[in-house]
This record gives sequence, structure tokens and C-alpha cells, in this order.
Amino acid sequence: MSDHKKKVMAISSGGGHWVQLLRLRPALEGSDTLFVTVNEGYRSDVEGSPFRVITDATRWEKLRLVWCSIQILWILILERPDVILSTGAAPGYLAIRMGRLFGAKTIWLDSIANVETLSLSGQRIGRYADLWLTQWEHLNTPEGPYFKGSVL
Repeated sequence: MSDHKKKVMAISSGGGHWVQLLRLRPALEGSDTLFVTVNEGYRSDVEGSPFRVITDATRWEKLRLVWCSIQILWILILERPDVILSTGAAPGYLAIRMGRLFGAKTIWLDSIANVETLSLSGQRIGRYADLWLTQWEHLNTPEGPYFKGSVL
């Protein structure tokens, strides 16, 4: 059995996405977790863990999306995570898409706030995520996203 701890990149945008990502911390125990988000003020939430700040962007801010992508790519080059975990939105989508190119396993957990339909990022990430999850049983489909119980 290997003594190698998995290196996890836990990435999300701010607000509720970040809060939900933090609620997954118990599942990350035993791994080397790097937290990546869009607000320097969140550093205190994960004190003692590696932490990086990237530019926040939405689909309407094309230049910011490009800059965010470059920042994520740089982190992936430097850190080489084994696993990328995201609760959304655009930064997580970008990290999962690029992380696959580095051989990382990827997990997308769609926001609990999306009760009726998946988030836009959640709708588009399915074919790229190794594990694609929803927190609402009625959004479960045989092709994904999958409902494995309410987590957050």
C-alpha cells in the first residue's frame, strides 16, 4: 500500500460555492489539499492549508475568463493535483476541463441552490468530470449527474 497522500485541488468561486466547498473538508482529511478561490478574505477559512487566489469571472466577462484560465493553468503546472474537486462555478469548470489534460481525476458537485435545474456550468461539465454529482434526487439521470445523497 502506498504512503502517497493524494494531492487535491479544491476550487470554487465565492459565496455559496465556497461555503459548500468548505463543508466537504471532512471528506478531504488525509489528503494534501490546496484551496483555490476568488477572494483573499477566504484564506482564514482554511488557515494552515495551501491557498491560492484567482480572478473571478463569469461567462459575460471574456477577458477575465482568459486571465482566470491562465491563473488556473499555472497552478495546475506548479501543483500537479491528483484530484480536482469543485462546487462551481466558472473557475471550477475551467479547472476540471484543464485538469483532465494533466491526468487529474475530477469531481463536480453541483450547487445545492440549483433546485429545479443544474447550474449552467453543471450542465456543461458532465462529459468532462469523472464524477458528476447533484444534490437533488429529482435531477439524477442514468447518464448523470448522479445523486448519492444530500451532502451539503
